[in-house]
Amino acid sequence: MIKHVVMWTFKDEAEGASKEQNIKKFCDMLQALVGVVPGIELLEVGSKQAASPADNFDVVLISEFKTWADLQAYAVHPEHQKVVAFAKEVVSSRAAVDYEF
Repeated sequence: MIKHVVMWTFKDEAEGASKEQNIKKFCDMLQALVGVVPGIELLEVGSKQAASPADNFDVVLISEFKTWADLQAYAVHPEHQKVVAFAKEVVSSRAAVDYEF
């Protein structure tokens, strides 16, 4: 199994919306990939809570795929690419790691 973990920090404003609005839209877009993009075994999205330290990332994605090929297919899938395009407009930083377990 392959675990794909990504964390993002969002701009205060982008695309005519607040940080909070963009985080909500982004999380909804990611959740909508389940059942649409083949190969997703698990997809969990979480956003920073008010009690979290200020320097934490705003959103985290934890997802699992059976094979590296499944992860690659996810990465280039047109519906995932829509999420990527939105992220490029509203995100200020990103960190990711993929590993086999």
